[in-house]
Amino acid sequence: MMEKMPVGVEGFADIRTHGFYYVDKTMFIAELLRNWGKVNLFTRPRRFGKTLMMDMPKSFFEIGADRTLFDGLDISRETELCERYMGRYPVISVTLKDVNGRNFEAARNALRSKVGKEALRFRFLAESEKLTEEERGMYLRMIHVGDGKENGSFFSMSDDVLCESLGILSQFLAKHYGRQVILLIDEYDVPLDKAFQNGYYDEMIMLIRNLFSNTLKTNPALYFAVITGCLRISRESIFTGMNNLKVNTVSTPRFGEYFGFTDAKVEGLLETYGLEAHKEDIRDWYNGYHFGGTSVYCPWDVINYCDELLADPQIPPRNYWSDSSGNDLVKRFIYMADQTTKEEIEQLINGETVVKPIKQELTYKELDESIDNLWSVLFSAGYLTQRGKSYGDEMELVIPNREVTKLFIRLAKEWFTETSRTDFSRISRFCLAFVEGDAERVSEMLHDYLWDSISVRDTAVRKNLKENFYHGMVLGLLRSRRDWIIKSNEESGEGYSDISVCTPERTGIIIEFKYQENGNLEKGCADALAQIETQKYAEGLKRRGMKKIIRYGIAFWEKECLAVRGERLDHWTKVRHITHRGIDPPPPE
Repeated sequence: MMEKMPVGVEGFADIRTHGFYYVDKTMFIAELLRNWGKVNLFTRPRRFGKTLMMDMPKSFFEIGADRTLFDGLDISRETELCERYMGRYPVISVTLKDVNGRNFEAARNALRSKVGKEALRFRFLAESEKLTEEERGMYLRMIHVGDGKENGSFFSMSDDVLCESLGILSQFLAKHYGRQVILLIDEYDVPLDKAFQNGYYDEMIMLIRNLFSNTLKTNPALYFAVITGCLRISRESIFTGMNNLKVNTVSTPRFGEYFGFTDAKVEGLLETYGLEAHKEDIRDWYNGYHFGGTSVYCPWDVINYCDELLADPQIPPRNYWSDSSGNDLVKRFIYMADQTTKEEIEQLINGETVVKPIKQELTYKELDESIDNLWSVLFSAGYLTQRGKSYGDEMELVIPNREVTKLFIRLAKEWFTETSRTDFSRISRFCLAFVEGDAERVSEMLHDYLWDSISVRDTAVRKNLKENFYHGMVLGLLRSRRDWIIKSNEESGEGYSDISVCTPERTGIIIEFKYQENGNLEKGCADALAQIETQKYAEGLKRRGMKKIIRYGIAFWEKECLAVRGERLDHWTKVRHITHRGIDPPPPE
């Protein structure tokens, strides 16, 4: 029986015992042991397998481990290492990804719950003869459950106990077993992100700092700790005085292949399920991230797309990773952009690189201080990746793949539509120019809008997709007129017109777009007007009772544009207005 795709499955034991496909990352354990530090911080973008990567070493190291989970996996060939470490250590494993709330009290209670539930896994400590009566009492206070007025039962440990909880728990486990403890903390920065968004950052940073300090600094019970998160939070804000911290970011040479899927792993998965025909699409859409010296795919994308392909081999790729969050970072970045930054965003969308200084450490309060800081966060969060060499603190950055490019384009469109509609007088003049047949004003105002916007000219993007970008921009502007009926790609005549408009005055407007790779805008407009006639796009507007129909061909090339109005004669469309640097219209054929 073919193994199931592990969509959303983050438990290593669940994958190994319930017939899910597993991309073998177990050699992470060997590399961690050979290159470990006392406290190891790994920062990677969301949805790159951090939670599964933390559950796997828990299953390996923890006392009472099920050794059969690793049968046939790469780590099983490291017989001496397995004999020495497998099932030999007490393990504390806590994920902070759900520690959030609208206020500090709610978030603090969520943190109490996470720590309390983990402490409950070690109920034997309440009766351990290795602990003193006082120590057993401290453990009981850690797991004590009280009654809340609104939220029902909750762990009621005091703030002092909470801040010392993981340190105390590690000391008690080490004393009980006579062995040092391994500590795993997943998504350490989520509580800080949520606190920053909801206005209680200072309180939360103090709580997390005290919790980490009491657990990770000079703790003789700790063998080693592994911490994961999306961002590398400044040492001064959370890891104060922690000289034993070993940081592994997306730029660190080691461990690059363990978060994300390498090309070889993806090929193996596709061969297993007979999906090799989709290899190039998957590479184009989901590859392109560079962690250290390793190129990797986003595993969330690959697993989700392959799962859908098994149900429908014709389904096209789509945005799984970028659709799994609100992408507020990119929105803030685009909305803060000045004209220079807009040009740089345009370069990125068009497949080019930009060189920017990258700060490896930030506090959340610094994120919005400058656009330069947001470059750093976009890099750490996976919206940008390194390409080529770094130059000291400066890195050559690029959008990693087609999925993230489409995200930037979509958010740029949304930004443009929202900001352009705030100037009602300007957008009203633009719309009325179409009704009045003023192609010159359409051209001039559209050129000004293009200057303010972010355009698509990537040579890797198909021509029809470039036309869609400009099409969407004009459509968004015209839809500011709520009294017009506006259709996009509506079937009319013998084909689909790009945009058709019906006004209350019974004036119909047909607009056809062309993107001219060679910059010959005049020819593009003529081709667009000819298409309107040959495909009989006006027939649909006539059936709707439009008494006057105005036809426009609009051609684009990068930030240049030309709008031409045509009027139907016997067998041709006569150009009535053409404006582009004084160039005369082409003669009819």
